[in-house]
Amino acid sequence: QVQLVESGGGLVQAGGSLRLSCAASGSILSIGAMGWYRQVPGKQRELVAAITSGGSTNYADSVQGRFTISRDNAKNTVYLQMNSLKPEDTAVYYCNADARGPFTGWVNYWGQGTQVTVSS
Repeated sequence: QVQLVESGGGLVQAGGSLRLSCAASGSILSIGAMGWYRQVPGKQRELVAAITSGGSTNYADSVQGRFTISRDNAKNTVYLQMNSLKPEDTAVYYCNADARGPFTGWVNYWGQGTQVTVSS
């Protein structure tokens, strides 16, 4: 079993910055792609940013140029640096990762979510 634990969410003013972290723990042999999703009440969960084990990234158009995803493979951790935040970035942000354990093949996992609120 693998657990994803997010941290770094909170309240910030428009134009400010926030950095989210997600650490994977448990019985892990390797971690593949990792990503951040967000969800607003009444809307579908959407991909914000993703990064492969090799470091290739992709972003939603709405955050391109403002957000940066990165990872530290030695710490099994993925980060989301959010700059120039807008009220429309307000959402619950979820960490997602593909992981392989000693008794499983590749399995996809979700974190519990962390609230990001951007005030105007």
